[in-house]
Amino acid sequence: MKKLTRLGILGALAATIVVSQPLNRTAMGTSWKGRNARLARMGVKVGGTYASTAARKTFASTKRRNELDRAREMKTARQVADELGQMKGALMKLGQMASYLDDGLPEPLRQALAQLQSNAPPMSTELAISTIEVELDGSIRDLFVEFDPEPIAAASIGQVHRAIINDPTTGSERAVAVKVQYPGVDGAITSDLKNADMLGVLLKQGFGGLDPTEMVDEIKVRLAEEVDYELEARNQREFYDYYAGHPYIRIPEIVPAYCTKRVLTSQLVDGFGWADLLKRPQVERDHAGEVIFRFVFRSLYRMGAFNGDPHPGNYIFHDDGTVTFLDFGLVKHFTSDELDTFASMVEAAAVKHDPHLFREILERAGMLQADAPVDTDEVGEYFSLFYDTVARDEQMTWTREYANTIVRHTFDRESPISQYATVPRAFVFIQRINLGLYALLGELNASGNYRRIASELWPFVDAGPDSTIGEAEAVWLASRS
Repeated sequence: MKKLTRLGILGALAATIVVSQPLNRTAMGTSWKGRNARLARMGVKVGGTYASTAARKTFASTKRRNELDRAREMKTARQVADELGQMKGALMKLGQMASYLDDGLPEPLRQALAQLQSNAPPMSTELAISTIEVELDGSIRDLFVEFDPEPIAAASIGQVHRAIINDPTTGSERAVAVKVQYPGVDGAITSDLKNADMLGVLLKQGFGGLDPTEMVDEIKVRLAEEVDYELEARNQREFYDYYAGHPYIRIPEIVPAYCTKRVLTSQLVDGFGWADLLKRPQVERDHAGEVIFRFVFRSLYRMGAFNGDPHPGNYIFHDDGTVTFLDFGLVKHFTSDELDTFASMVEAAAVKHDPHLFREILERAGMLQADAPVDTDEVGEYFSLFYDTVARDEQMTWTREYANTIVRHTFDRESPISQYATVPRAFVFIQRINLGLYALLGELNASGNYRRIASELWPFVDAGPDSTIGEAEAVWLASRS
Protein backbone atom coordinates (compact mmCIF):
# COMPACT_ATOMS: atom_id res chain seq x y z
CA MET A 1 0.00 0.00 0.00
CA LYS A 2 1.25 3.44 -0.82
CA LYS A 3 2.13 5.68 2.06
CA LEU A 4 -0.45 8.33 1.20
CA THR A 5 -3.17 5.70 0.92
CA ARG A 6 -2.27 4.29 4.31
CA LEU A 7 -2.35 7.69 5.94
CA GLY A 8 -5.67 8.36 4.26
CA ILE A 9 -7.09 5.16 5.71
CA LEU A 10 -5.95 5.99 9.21
CA GLY A 11 -7.25 9.52 8.91
CA ALA A 12 -10.62 8.28 7.72
CA LEU A 13 -10.79 5.67 10.45
CA ALA A 14 -10.26 8.43 12.96
CA ALA A 15 -13.61 9.80 11.85
CA THR A 16 -15.40 6.76 13.26
CA ILE A 17 -13.45 6.45 16.50
CA VAL A 18 -15.90 7.12 19.26
CA VAL A 19 -13.83 8.19 22.25
CA SER A 20 -11.73 11.31 22.44
CA GLN A 21 -9.26 13.55 24.24
CA PRO A 22 -5.98 13.00 26.11
CA LEU A 23 -5.61 11.58 29.60
CA ASN A 24 -2.73 11.16 31.99
CA ARG A 25 -2.66 8.66 34.85
CA THR A 26 -4.18 10.98 37.41
CA ALA A 27 -6.55 13.34 35.63
CA MET A 28 -8.07 14.21 32.30
CA GLY A 29 -7.27 17.34 30.34
CA THR A 30 -10.02 18.97 28.31
CA SER A 31 -8.14 21.28 25.98
CA TRP A 32 -6.77 20.68 22.52
CA LYS A 33 -3.57 22.32 23.73
CA GLY A 34 -2.79 19.31 25.94
CA ARG A 35 -3.19 16.86 23.10
CA ASN A 36 -1.17 19.00 20.72
CA ALA A 37 1.64 19.28 23.26
CA ARG A 38 1.77 15.51 23.64
CA LEU A 39 1.75 15.02 19.87
CA ALA A 40 4.52 17.56 19.57
CA ARG A 41 6.59 15.66 22.14
CA MET A 42 5.99 12.44 20.24
CA GLY A 43 7.10 14.14 17.03
CA VAL A 44 10.28 15.38 18.67
CA LYS A 45 11.06 11.90 20.00
CA VAL A 46 10.44 10.20 16.67
CA GLY A 47 12.34 12.90 14.80
CA GLY A 48 15.25 12.63 17.20
CA THR A 49 15.40 8.88 16.75
CA TYR A 50 15.46 9.30 12.97
CA ALA A 51 18.17 11.98 13.07
CA SER A 52 20.35 9.91 15.39
CA THR A 53 20.02 6.87 13.15
CA ALA A 54 20.81 8.90 10.02
CA ALA A 55 24.02 10.18 11.59
CA ARG A 56 25.16 6.70 12.55
CA LYS A 57 24.31 5.28 9.10
CA THR A 58 26.71 7.72 7.45
CA PHE A 59 29.66 5.73 8.80
CA ALA A 60 28.07 2.25 8.76
CA SER A 61 28.39 -0.74 6.47
CA THR A 62 25.40 -1.95 4.45
CA LYS A 63 24.67 -4.70 6.98
CA ARG A 64 24.97 -2.28 9.87
CA ARG A 65 22.70 0.22 8.11
CA ASN A 66 19.96 -2.43 7.88
CA GLU A 67 20.40 -3.22 11.57
CA LEU A 68 20.13 0.47 12.43
CA ASP A 69 16.98 0.79 10.33
CA ARG A 70 15.35 -2.15 12.15
CA ALA A 71 16.37 -0.73 15.53
CA ARG A 72 14.97 2.69 14.58
CA GLU A 73 11.67 1.12 13.51
CA MET A 74 11.34 -0.70 16.80
CA LYS A 75 12.25 2.35 18.89
CA THR A 76 9.86 4.53 16.91
CA ALA A 77 7.10 1.95 17.28
CA ARG A 78 7.58 1.84 21.05
CA GLN A 79 7.55 5.64 21.26
CA VAL A 80 4.31 5.91 19.28
CA ALA A 81 2.60 3.11 21.21
CA ASP A 82 3.69 4.56 24.56
CA GLU A 83 2.30 7.99 23.71
CA LEU A 84 -0.97 6.62 22.34
CA GLY A 85 -1.38 4.53 25.47
CA GLN A 86 -0.99 7.58 27.68
CA MET A 87 -3.41 9.69 25.66
CA LYS A 88 -6.31 7.34 26.39
CA GLY A 89 -8.58 8.91 23.77
CA ALA A 90 -9.23 8.95 20.04
CA LEU A 91 -5.63 8.36 19.04
CA MET A 92 -5.25 5.40 21.36
CA LYS A 93 -8.48 3.99 19.98
CA LEU A 94 -7.09 4.52 16.49
CA GLY A 95 -3.98 2.61 17.53
CA GLN A 96 -6.14 -0.26 18.73
CA MET A 97 -7.91 -0.46 15.37
CA ALA A 98 -4.80 0.04 13.28
CA SER A 99 -3.00 -2.79 15.08
CA TYR A 100 -5.32 -5.39 13.60
CA LEU A 101 -6.95 -3.57 10.70
CA ASP A 102 -4.28 -2.02 8.51
CA ASP A 103 -1.57 -4.33 7.16
CA GLY A 104 -0.01 -1.31 5.49
CA LEU A 105 1.59 -0.34 8.80
CA PRO A 106 5.22 -1.38 9.36
CA GLU A 107 5.24 -4.67 11.25
CA PRO A 108 7.20 -3.31 14.26
CA LEU A 109 4.59 -0.59 14.67
CA ARG A 110 1.74 -3.09 14.40
CA GLN A 111 3.37 -5.22 17.09
CA ALA A 112 3.84 -2.26 19.39
CA LEU A 113 0.29 -1.06 18.85
CA ALA A 114 -1.05 -4.56 19.53
CA GLN A 115 -0.40 -4.03 23.23
CA LEU A 116 -3.14 -1.38 23.14
CA GLN A 117 -5.81 -3.89 22.08
CA SER A 118 -6.77 -4.98 25.58
CA ASN A 119 -4.45 -3.09 27.91
CA ALA A 120 -3.04 0.38 28.32
CA PRO A 121 -1.26 2.27 31.12
CA PRO A 122 -3.82 2.56 33.96
CA MET A 123 -4.68 5.49 36.19
CA SER A 124 -3.38 5.45 39.75
CA THR A 125 -4.93 3.05 42.25
CA GLU A 126 -5.80 5.95 44.56
CA LEU A 127 -7.72 7.75 41.83
CA ALA A 128 -9.61 4.61 40.79
CA ILE A 129 -10.61 3.85 44.38
CA SER A 130 -11.66 7.42 45.16
CA THR A 131 -13.82 7.51 42.02
CA ILE A 132 -15.56 4.26 42.99
CA GLU A 133 -16.12 5.48 46.56
CA VAL A 134 -17.68 8.74 45.37
CA GLU A 135 -19.89 7.02 42.79
CA LEU A 136 -21.06 4.19 45.06
CA ASP A 137 -21.20 6.40 48.17
CA GLY A 138 -19.16 4.26 50.52
CA SER A 139 -15.65 3.18 51.46
CA ILE A 140 -13.96 0.52 49.40
CA ARG A 141 -13.81 -1.75 52.48
CA ASP A 142 -17.55 -1.49 53.08
CA LEU A 143 -18.48 -1.87 49.43
CA PHE A 144 -16.41 -4.98 48.68
CA VAL A 145 -15.40 -8.16 50.46
CA GLU A 146 -12.20 -7.94 48.42
CA PHE A 147 -10.97 -5.43 45.85
CA ASP A 148 -7.91 -5.92 43.67
CA PRO A 149 -6.14 -2.55 43.27
CA GLU A 150 -4.36 -3.79 40.14
CA PRO A 151 -6.55 -3.39 37.04
CA ILE A 152 -7.05 -6.42 34.82
CA ALA A 153 -7.66 -4.20 31.79
CA ALA A 154 -7.24 -0.52 30.92
CA ALA A 155 -8.57 1.07 27.75
CA SER A 156 -9.57 4.42 26.31
CA ILE A 157 -12.43 5.43 28.64
CA GLY A 158 -11.96 3.39 31.79
CA GLN A 159 -10.28 0.45 33.45
CA VAL A 160 -11.47 -2.78 35.06
CA HIS A 161 -10.74 -4.22 38.52
CA ARG A 162 -11.53 -7.61 40.03
CA ALA A 163 -13.56 -7.65 43.22
CA ILE A 164 -15.77 -9.81 45.43
CA ILE A 165 -19.14 -8.53 46.66
CA ASN A 166 -21.92 -9.81 48.86
CA ASP A 167 -24.58 -10.12 46.20
CA PRO A 168 -27.51 -7.93 47.33
CA THR A 169 -29.96 -10.34 45.68
CA THR A 170 -28.69 -13.70 46.96
CA GLY A 171 -26.55 -12.66 49.93
CA SER A 172 -23.76 -14.90 48.64
CA GLU A 173 -20.24 -13.82 47.79
CA ARG A 174 -19.76 -13.20 44.10
CA ALA A 175 -16.75 -12.38 41.90
CA VAL A 176 -17.32 -9.30 39.77
CA ALA A 177 -15.56 -7.01 37.32
CA VAL A 178 -15.75 -3.31 38.26
CA LYS A 179 -15.27 -0.87 35.39
CA VAL A 180 -14.45 2.65 36.52
CA GLN A 181 -14.42 5.63 34.19
CA TYR A 182 -11.42 7.93 34.04
CA PRO A 183 -12.27 11.23 35.78
CA GLY A 184 -12.86 14.04 33.31
CA VAL A 185 -13.34 11.90 30.20
CA ASP A 186 -16.96 13.04 29.89
CA GLY A 187 -15.93 16.70 30.05
CA ALA A 188 -13.25 16.11 27.45
CA ILE A 189 -15.73 14.52 25.08
CA THR A 190 -18.15 17.40 25.63
CA SER A 191 -15.30 19.69 24.61
CA ASP A 192 -14.68 17.56 21.53
CA LEU A 193 -18.31 17.68 20.48
CA LYS A 194 -18.09 21.44 20.18
CA ASN A 195 -15.43 20.93 17.53
CA ALA A 196 -16.95 17.91 15.80
CA ASP A 197 -18.25 19.93 12.86
CA MET A 198 -14.62 20.43 11.82
CA LEU A 199 -14.58 16.71 11.14
CA GLY A 200 -17.28 17.20 8.51
CA VAL A 201 -15.26 19.92 6.81
CA LEU A 202 -12.23 17.62 6.56
CA LEU A 203 -14.29 14.70 5.27
CA LYS A 204 -15.99 16.88 2.67
CA GLN A 205 -12.59 17.97 1.34
CA GLY A 206 -11.50 14.34 0.91
CA PHE A 207 -14.68 12.87 -0.57
CA GLY A 208 -16.40 15.09 -3.13
CA GLY A 209 -19.88 13.53 -2.99
CA LEU A 210 -20.00 13.15 0.77
CA ASP A 211 -22.56 15.05 2.79
CA PRO A 212 -21.03 14.79 6.25
CA THR A 213 -23.94 16.28 8.20
CA GLU A 214 -25.68 13.05 9.19
CA MET A 215 -22.37 11.26 9.77
CA VAL A 216 -21.12 13.94 12.15
CA ASP A 217 -24.47 14.09 13.96
CA GLU A 218 -24.42 10.33 14.46
CA ILE A 219 -20.86 10.39 15.79
CA LYS A 220 -21.84 13.16 18.22
CA VAL A 221 -24.71 11.09 19.61
CA ARG A 222 -22.63 7.94 19.98
CA LEU A 223 -19.77 9.87 21.61
CA ALA A 224 -22.10 11.29 24.22
CA GLU A 225 -23.67 7.88 24.88
CA GLU A 226 -20.48 5.89 25.35
CA VAL A 227 -19.45 7.66 28.55
CA ASP A 228 -22.83 6.93 30.18
CA TYR A 229 -22.29 3.66 32.07
CA GLU A 230 -25.96 3.58 33.13
CA LEU A 231 -26.90 3.40 29.46
CA GLU A 232 -24.21 0.77 28.88
CA ALA A 233 -25.66 -1.29 31.74
CA ARG A 234 -29.10 -1.16 30.11
CA ASN A 235 -27.59 -2.17 26.77
CA GLN A 236 -25.74 -5.07 28.34
CA ARG A 237 -28.87 -6.27 30.16
CA GLU A 238 -30.75 -6.21 26.85
CA PHE A 239 -28.12 -8.43 25.20
CA TYR A 240 -27.91 -10.64 28.31
CA ASP A 241 -31.67 -11.23 28.25
CA TYR A 242 -31.77 -11.87 24.51
CA TYR A 243 -28.92 -14.40 24.51
CA ALA A 244 -29.87 -16.14 27.77
CA GLY A 245 -29.32 -19.86 27.35
CA HIS A 246 -27.51 -19.54 24.01
CA PRO A 247 -25.18 -22.52 23.46
CA TYR A 248 -22.15 -20.45 22.45
CA ILE A 249 -22.73 -16.75 23.15
CA ARG A 250 -22.27 -15.40 26.66
CA ILE A 251 -22.98 -11.93 28.02
CA PRO A 252 -21.82 -11.06 31.58
CA GLU A 253 -24.70 -10.37 33.99
CA ILE A 254 -24.97 -6.82 35.31
CA VAL A 255 -25.10 -6.11 39.08
CA PRO A 256 -27.42 -3.06 39.13
CA ALA A 257 -26.76 -2.08 42.76
CA TYR A 258 -23.09 -1.48 41.88
CA CYS A 259 -23.69 0.54 38.71
CA THR A 260 -23.75 4.31 38.28
CA LYS A 261 -23.08 6.74 35.46
CA ARG A 262 -19.30 6.21 35.93
CA VAL A 263 -19.05 2.73 37.48
CA LEU A 264 -20.28 -0.48 35.87
CA THR A 265 -20.17 -3.80 37.70
CA SER A 266 -20.87 -7.17 36.13
CA GLN A 267 -20.13 -10.86 36.47
CA LEU A 268 -16.40 -11.66 36.37
CA VAL A 269 -15.54 -13.94 33.47
CA ASP A 270 -12.47 -16.18 33.20
CA GLY A 271 -11.09 -17.40 29.92
CA PHE A 272 -8.36 -16.68 27.38
CA GLY A 273 -7.84 -13.77 25.03
CA TRP A 274 -7.31 -13.12 21.35
CA ALA A 275 -3.54 -13.71 21.34
CA ASP A 276 -4.04 -17.16 22.86
CA LEU A 277 -6.83 -17.97 20.40
CA LEU A 278 -4.46 -17.31 17.50
CA LYS A 279 -2.18 -20.06 18.89
CA ARG A 280 -5.01 -22.59 18.98
CA PRO A 281 -5.69 -25.17 16.22
CA GLN A 282 -7.43 -23.85 13.11
CA VAL A 283 -10.60 -25.78 13.90
CA GLU A 284 -10.98 -23.76 17.12
CA ARG A 285 -10.35 -20.50 15.26
CA ASP A 286 -12.95 -21.48 12.65
CA HIS A 287 -15.43 -22.15 15.44
CA ALA A 288 -14.72 -18.82 17.18
CA GLY A 289 -15.02 -16.93 13.90
CA GLU A 290 -18.45 -18.41 13.21
CA VAL A 291 -19.66 -17.57 16.74
CA ILE A 292 -18.51 -13.95 16.37
CA PHE A 293 -20.12 -13.67 12.92
CA ARG A 294 -23.40 -15.10 14.23
CA PHE A 295 -23.37 -12.73 17.20
CA VAL A 296 -22.90 -9.68 14.99
CA PHE A 297 -25.53 -10.49 12.39
CA ARG A 298 -28.08 -12.19 14.63
CA SER A 299 -27.93 -9.09 16.84
CA LEU A 300 -28.38 -6.87 13.78
CA TYR A 301 -31.12 -8.70 11.88
CA ARG A 302 -33.00 -10.34 14.76
CA MET A 303 -32.49 -7.94 17.69
CA GLY A 304 -32.32 -4.80 15.57
CA ALA A 305 -29.14 -3.74 17.35
CA PHE A 306 -25.46 -4.46 17.49
CA ASN A 307 -22.44 -3.82 19.64
CA GLY A 308 -20.45 -1.46 17.45
CA ASP A 309 -16.93 -1.86 18.85
CA PRO A 310 -15.37 -4.99 17.34
CA HIS A 311 -11.80 -5.39 18.53
CA PRO A 312 -9.91 -8.31 20.10
CA GLY A 313 -10.04 -6.95 23.65
CA ASN A 314 -13.82 -7.27 23.67
CA TYR A 315 -13.88 -11.07 23.47
CA ILE A 316 -13.09 -13.76 26.04
CA PHE A 317 -12.85 -17.31 24.74
CA HIS A 318 -13.49 -20.56 26.60
CA ASP A 319 -12.38 -24.16 26.17
CA ASP A 320 -15.97 -25.32 25.69
CA GLY A 321 -16.24 -23.22 22.51
CA THR A 322 -18.30 -20.42 24.02
CA VAL A 323 -17.36 -16.77 23.57
CA THR A 324 -18.06 -13.98 26.06
CA PHE A 325 -18.76 -10.57 24.55
CA LEU A 326 -17.76 -7.45 26.49
CA ASP A 327 -18.22 -3.69 26.28
CA PHE A 328 -21.70 -2.48 25.35
CA GLY A 329 -20.95 1.22 25.48
CA LEU A 330 -21.48 1.65 21.75
CA VAL A 331 -24.76 -0.05 20.88
CA LYS A 332 -26.76 1.12 17.91
CA HIS A 333 -30.49 0.36 17.68
CA PHE A 334 -32.18 0.39 14.26
CA THR A 335 -35.72 1.03 13.11
CA SER A 336 -37.65 -1.59 11.15
CA ASP A 337 -37.35 0.56 8.02
CA GLU A 338 -33.57 0.72 8.39
CA LEU A 339 -33.37 -3.04 8.89
CA ASP A 340 -35.53 -3.58 5.80
CA THR A 341 -33.10 -1.41 3.81
CA PHE A 342 -30.07 -3.40 5.00
CA ALA A 343 -31.79 -6.68 4.17
CA SER A 344 -32.95 -5.55 0.73
CA MET A 345 -29.44 -4.39 -0.16
CA VAL A 346 -27.97 -7.78 0.77
CA GLU A 347 -30.73 -9.60 -1.10
CA ALA A 348 -30.26 -7.56 -4.28
CA ALA A 349 -26.45 -7.76 -4.25
CA ALA A 350 -25.67 -11.22 -2.86
CA VAL A 351 -28.77 -13.31 -3.58
CA LYS A 352 -30.46 -11.90 -6.68
CA HIS A 353 -27.26 -10.38 -8.12
CA ASP A 354 -29.39 -7.63 -9.65
CA PRO A 355 -27.29 -4.46 -10.16
CA HIS A 356 -30.27 -2.37 -11.29
CA LEU A 357 -32.33 -3.21 -8.21
CA PHE A 358 -29.23 -2.75 -6.04
CA ARG A 359 -28.61 0.72 -7.46
CA GLU A 360 -32.25 1.67 -6.95
CA ILE A 361 -32.02 0.68 -3.26
CA LEU A 362 -28.71 2.54 -2.84
CA GLU A 363 -30.22 5.72 -4.23
CA ARG A 364 -33.36 5.36 -2.15
CA ALA A 365 -31.23 4.83 0.97
CA GLY A 366 -29.22 7.96 0.19
CA MET A 367 -25.90 6.17 -0.30
CA LEU A 368 -25.63 7.16 -3.96
CA GLN A 369 -26.73 10.40 -5.56
CA ALA A 370 -29.78 9.87 -7.77
CA ASP A 371 -28.95 9.87 -11.49
CA ALA A 372 -25.21 9.97 -10.83
CA PRO A 373 -23.38 9.73 -14.21
CA VAL A 374 -21.79 6.35 -13.44
CA ASP A 375 -22.33 2.89 -14.93
CA THR A 376 -24.85 0.73 -13.04
CA ASP A 377 -22.77 -2.44 -13.31
CA GLU A 378 -19.77 -0.56 -11.93
CA VAL A 379 -21.94 0.76 -9.11
CA GLY A 380 -22.89 -2.82 -8.31
CA GLU A 381 -19.26 -3.94 -8.28
CA TYR A 382 -18.20 -0.97 -6.17
CA PHE A 383 -20.78 -1.38 -3.41
CA SER A 384 -21.24 -5.15 -3.44
CA LEU A 385 -17.61 -5.93 -2.58
CA PHE A 386 -18.72 -6.02 1.07
CA TYR A 387 -20.92 -9.02 0.26
CA ASP A 388 -18.38 -11.15 -1.59
CA THR A 389 -17.96 -13.58 1.30
CA VAL A 390 -21.69 -14.42 1.33
CA ALA A 391 -22.45 -14.09 -2.38
CA ARG A 392 -21.78 -17.73 -3.27
CA ASP A 393 -22.84 -21.05 -1.74
CA GLU A 394 -19.36 -22.44 -1.17
CA GLN A 395 -16.69 -23.03 1.42
CA MET A 396 -14.48 -19.97 1.82
CA THR A 397 -11.65 -18.66 4.00
CA TRP A 398 -11.44 -15.13 5.35
CA THR A 399 -8.00 -13.59 4.79
CA ARG A 400 -6.22 -10.48 5.92
CA GLU A 401 -5.67 -9.62 2.27
CA TYR A 402 -9.42 -9.50 1.70
CA ALA A 403 -9.98 -7.44 4.85
CA ASN A 404 -7.38 -4.91 3.82
CA THR A 405 -8.78 -4.77 0.29
CA ILE A 406 -12.10 -3.76 1.84
CA VAL A 407 -10.41 -1.04 3.88
CA ARG A 408 -8.59 0.39 0.89
CA HIS A 409 -11.73 0.16 -1.22
CA THR A 410 -13.81 1.96 1.41
CA PHE A 411 -11.51 4.95 1.46
CA ASP A 412 -10.53 4.94 -2.21
CA ARG A 413 -11.00 8.50 -3.44
CA GLU A 414 -9.85 7.70 -6.99
CA SER A 415 -12.99 5.82 -8.00
CA PRO A 416 -15.42 8.11 -9.85
CA ILE A 417 -18.26 6.45 -7.95
CA SER A 418 -16.86 7.68 -4.62
CA GLN A 419 -17.50 11.23 -5.78
CA TYR A 420 -21.24 10.53 -5.79
CA ALA A 421 -21.43 8.36 -2.67
CA THR A 422 -22.16 9.37 0.88
CA VAL A 423 -22.79 7.70 4.24
CA PRO A 424 -26.30 8.16 5.68
CA ARG A 425 -26.74 8.19 9.43
CA ALA A 426 -27.91 4.58 9.68
CA PHE A 427 -24.80 3.30 7.89
CA VAL A 428 -22.07 5.08 9.88
CA PHE A 429 -21.50 2.30 12.39
CA ILE A 430 -22.46 -0.51 10.01
CA GLN A 431 -19.30 0.41 8.12
CA ARG A 432 -17.28 0.48 11.33
CA ILE A 433 -18.39 -2.98 12.42
CA ASN A 434 -17.95 -4.45 8.94
CA LEU A 435 -14.35 -3.26 8.71
CA GLY A 436 -13.52 -4.47 12.20
CA LEU A 437 -15.28 -7.82 11.84
CA TYR A 438 -13.68 -8.59 8.48
CA ALA A 439 -10.25 -7.79 9.89
CA LEU A 440 -10.76 -10.11 12.86
CA LEU A 441 -12.06 -13.00 10.76
CA GLY A 442 -9.16 -12.46 8.36
CA GLU A 443 -6.66 -12.68 11.20
CA LEU A 444 -8.27 -15.93 12.30
CA ASN A 445 -8.22 -17.27 8.71
CA ALA A 446 -11.67 -18.53 9.58
CA SER A 447 -13.20 -20.99 7.12
CA GLY A 448 -16.78 -22.05 6.54
CA ASN A 449 -19.74 -21.76 4.21
CA TYR A 450 -20.65 -18.24 5.25
CA ARG A 451 -23.40 -17.98 2.65
CA ARG A 452 -25.29 -20.74 4.42
CA ILE A 453 -24.48 -19.30 7.88
CA ALA A 454 -25.76 -15.89 6.77
CA SER A 455 -28.88 -17.48 5.25
CA GLU A 456 -29.90 -18.63 8.73
CA LEU A 457 -29.66 -15.05 9.98
CA TRP A 458 -31.17 -13.17 7.03
CA PRO A 459 -34.89 -12.69 7.72
CA PHE A 460 -35.72 -12.81 3.99
CA VAL A 461 -34.26 -16.34 3.76
CA ASP A 462 -34.59 -17.80 7.28
CA ALA A 463 -32.84 -21.01 6.24
CA GLY A 464 -32.39 -24.05 8.44
CA PRO A 465 -29.09 -24.88 10.19
CA ASP A 466 -26.09 -26.06 8.18
CA SER A 467 -23.37 -26.39 10.84
CA THR A 468 -22.94 -27.78 14.33
CA ILE A 469 -23.26 -24.30 15.80
CA GLY A 470 -26.34 -23.66 13.68
CA GLU A 471 -28.00 -26.87 14.88
CA ALA A 472 -27.36 -25.97 18.53
CA GLU A 473 -28.65 -22.46 17.89
CA ALA A 474 -31.83 -23.89 16.30
CA VAL A 475 -32.51 -25.87 19.49
CA TRP A 476 -32.02 -22.68 21.53
CA LEU A 477 -34.40 -20.75 19.26
CA ALA A 478 -37.03 -23.48 19.58
CA SER A 479 -36.78 -23.38 23.37
CA ARG A 480 -37.29 -19.61 23.34
CA SER A 481 -40.47 -19.80 21.31
